[in-house]
Amino acid sequence: MKKKKIVIHSNHSRAFTGFGKHTKNLLQYLYNTNKYEIIEFANGLAWNDRATKYLPWKCYGSLPSNPDRINQLNRDPNLARAAGYGAEMIDEIIKKEKPDIYVGIEDIWGFSGYWNKPWWNKVNCMIWTTLDSLPLLPEAVSAASKIKNYYIWANFAVEEMHRLGHKHVGLLRGSLNADSFFRLKDEDRAALRRKQNIDLDDFIIGFVFRNQLRKSVPNLLEGYKLFIEKNPESKAKLLFHTSWGEGWDIPRLLKEKDISADKILTTYYCKSCLEFEVKKFTNHKEDCRFCGDKNSQETSNVKHGVSEGQLNHIYNLMSTYCHPFTSGGQEIPIQEAKLTELVTLNTDYSCGKDSCSKESGGFPLAWAEYREPGTQFIKASTLPESIAEQIEKVFIMSPDEKISLGKQARKFVVDNFNIGTIGRNFEKIINRMPEVNWDYDFKKITANPNYSPPDIKSDKDWLINLYKNILKREVDDSDDGHKYWMQEISKGADRASVLNYFKKVATDTNEKENQTDFEDMLDADDSGKRIAVVLPQGYKDIFAVTSLLPSIKRLHPDYNIHFITNLENMEILDGNPHVHKVIRHTDQLDNPFTLEGKGDHKGYFEIAYFPNVATQKFVSYTHNCKDKTDFNLRCT
Repeated sequence: MKKKKIVIHSNHSRAFTGFGKHTKNLLQYLYNTNKYEIIEFANGLAWNDRATKYLPWKCYGSLPSNPDRINQLNRDPNLARAAGYGAEMIDEIIKKEKPDIYVGIEDIWGFSGYWNKPWWNKVNCMIWTTLDSLPLLPEAVSAASKIKNYYIWANFAVEEMHRLGHKHVGLLRGSLNADSFFRLKDEDRAALRRKQNIDLDDFIIGFVFRNQLRKSVPNLLEGYKLFIEKNPESKAKLLFHTSWGEGWDIPRLLKEKDISADKILTTYYCKSCLEFEVKKFTNHKEDCRFCGDKNSQETSNVKHGVSEGQLNHIYNLMSTYCHPFTSGGQEIPIQEAKLTELVTLNTDYSCGKDSCSKESGGFPLAWAEYREPGTQFIKASTLPESIAEQIEKVFIMSPDEKISLGKQARKFVVDNFNIGTIGRNFEKIINRMPEVNWDYDFKKITANPNYSPPDIKSDKDWLINLYKNILKREVDDSDDGHKYWMQEISKGADRASVLNYFKKVATDTNEKENQTDFEDMLDADDSGKRIAVVLPQGYKDIFAVTSLLPSIKRLHPDYNIHFITNLENMEILDGNPHVHKVIRHTDQLDNPFTLEGKGDHKGYFEIAYFPNVATQKFVSYTHNCKDKTDFNLRCT
């Protein structure tokens, strides 16, 4: 029986992020079932990055491998952002792999425009995303009618989608591997503390987080200060497992709140020996006391950090876990802490509502509402008084009560978040999806800039008509673009100007879609035997340089000459016996690395001549500087 082919598109499975951890768990689960053919489409990696080769399943990076294309994308922040989410290579992987199922696991804006692609309704497409605030992100709501298989990690967002009429949106939480996090034996916990120079009777309040402004570090510090002022005998300390090099300036906050730096611990990770150390923060780089390497320790971040086994040890150093935040999609560290049987405290808002219920073994932190400037989203400002109160509740709790709540917390996560549970639920969803009969030829849809709309009274219907017949897109009045133009019309924009804009977009789209890739202009059978002559200047220069072509051909009789010039000059070279092919010049060809290669890109030519000898452009090296070609001019 043929296995269903599934493309899983998310953060790279080795990334130290919530999406990355979840994706790793899901891919490993699916791989172990041996029921499906799985392909990872990894955000953050180049298409053929080395990291894609060391996995048991097939993997492609979502970024182009060509450095010139990367440079082009980086010139436009919008294009760069979209490429970071896979927009540049998504069509390529669908075309190459022809999957039965595509699963996108990312922020919803990372998939913007996917539902307008010609393959969207051909493939069984599923979006599995996080939402963190009310009112829900407009993009997420408007996309709901276009996403047949739409799943969200947190219950509050699903309930709101249902209230808005999108009853098909389902709850499917992000996954954890319960085997990776567990409570150590008391003697092992004590040994860990001794190794990290933490007193056995210290009351350690832990917080594991990426240092972003939505993590309520100032509120936690204020709540901690209130707690120690009331309970000076507690020997309470905060343990921050985070990067101190981004987000909140924690040393500054400590000074503002008059909290001794000795009360705050953090984790350092050594890139040399891969050991971690818990200690007071002093500098962003520290010497490692385990291996002795200088400046090899840094605070943990998403690019490098502790293993899951080490993170489990860090949780086991804690006496309780406190996670205040403004909003979040799931906040996976809360569940990880519960798996180690810690009593957890978290803000009772957004996804946090799922983790501080009575049955979860956790306690809620009260909050005050504020509106985020710009977005106008409701955000939670966790009350320091509530933080202090709930910390105290855990501090005075009997050991038996802590143990009971801790076991309850672990069971809650195993029942609701463990990859075994999530994986089985995911299988039920994909098993209902039909196999795809890949008779699809990926023909590009051509826009029609010459279309003239009929006289339609309704502005709403008139706009829908433009989208359908000019841009070849099916939209309704919930579409963001449609809403924008309705607003513009209400402000006084006339139909003629709107129509002209649509026609311009159609023209630009056709030109872009019809562009031939540079690689496709080259013959495959002469690979390794090519010479590029690059001269985009005027026709007089072209005539002058043609006199050099016989000499180039004598020097390299086995090589094909490709002459690269502007469109208006191409006709001059028609029929030249020394020129194998004339190629239209583009801006990217001003960079010699496009021709000669850089990094993993091997280049297209062995020899490149730039006859317009200018100091800033002249190239005296070829093929990644592995050889050099002298210009030996012979008269003919």
